[in-house]
Amino acid sequence: MSDPIETKSRQALHELLDLLREVDERWVGPEWNLTSESDVVGAHRALMHMLEGGLVTFFESDPSRPRFRRIVSPSRKFTGDNADAIYYDAPVSAAHGYVVRGRMDGAVYVSFTVECDTDDGSMASRTGGVLNDTQFDVDAGGRFELRLGGAPQSRNWLGLEPNATRITTRHYYENERCAAADPTRNAALEIEALEPGPPPPAPDDDSVARGIRRVARFVESRTLNQPPMASAEQPAFVSRVPNQFPKPVKPGDFGLAAFDAAYSMAPYVIGPEDALVMTGRWPSCRCANVSLWNRHMQTYDYANRTVSRNRAQTTVGSDGRFRIILAHRDPGLPNWLDTEGRPFGLVFWRFMLPEGEIETPTAEVVPFAELTPG
Repeated sequence: MSDPIETKSRQALHELLDLLREVDERWVGPEWNLTSESDVVGAHRALMHMLEGGLVTFFESDPSRPRFRRIVSPSRKFTGDNADAIYYDAPVSAAHGYVVRGRMDGAVYVSFTVECDTDDGSMASRTGGVLNDTQFDVDAGGRFELRLGGAPQSRNWLGLEPNATRITTRHYYENERCAAADPTRNAALEIEALEPGPPPPAPDDDSVARGIRRVARFVESRTLNQPPMASAEQPAFVSRVPNQFPKPVKPGDFGLAAFDAAYSMAPYVIGPEDALVMTGRWPSCRCANVSLWNRHMQTYDYANRTVSRNRAQTTVGSDGRFRIILAHRDPGLPNWLDTEGRPFGLVFWRFMLPEGEIETPTAEVVPFAELTPG
């Protein structure tokens, strides 16, 4: 048997395999507070989703000829996905100007966000600008055309700073059916470099090796480079106290967050015969929802269960207030959130383009048997 041919791509592939082994040995274990069989299984699932995400969005990545690719889906979840939103991204560079075309597709909020320092597959270090649908023109059919980078324009334009490497799109919906699981949704997004230059060369050893390393960096930046949530410094909108939500606040230029959103997140913990009753009032805003995540910031199964609620899916009282019940089984009351039987998880609130103060949701653990109509 002859020796394998040594190439840069083979070396990069071995590095990726070594990384996956290290992730399994360290990240999927006590160092990251994973101690049970279900913890390990859940982490391996999350790892496979991240690996797929890296392959889909970063293995082939050329800012001179970008394409929008869907970031997350019902079967590919990471970094805080959302049942009511569809996200796309594409590589960009300040060396180019771009034209972007698309349509609202019935969304109640659409935005384009510049992400910085992602060219090697890393998570964004920060956001470098945002353009939402109040800042660009939409025709009677819901279509729009934007410019990215290049010469500044008074409208329908978003600049690209030197560290700009990616554009992320957000289409948010408030429909009875979760948009992220709705195959009829189609934003018809296109992106084209204004002066792409000659066709790129055929893939070679160097380009394939770079692509593999981008995938590896994508996975590493979302696993080994992220400290355990219990010990990490958290932004102001994240609570470490179970069942207690912090005041919703905007994230500033926090990487991967939306400039236009206010967030509030807390872990939930309930027993097998408990329910968590959350009360509050939807604020005046463009759209809002509450979602359940696991510890790896993956939504629960919104394609087959009710694990999130937007305003269109929520019954409110005559006083305009809601009561949302998080429980392991259906209580037969309005606004149930299905835990999938998980005693621990994360509850995440989003409020897009909020106006004025947002009432902080409150939560109380009650015995399931004592739930009564609100």
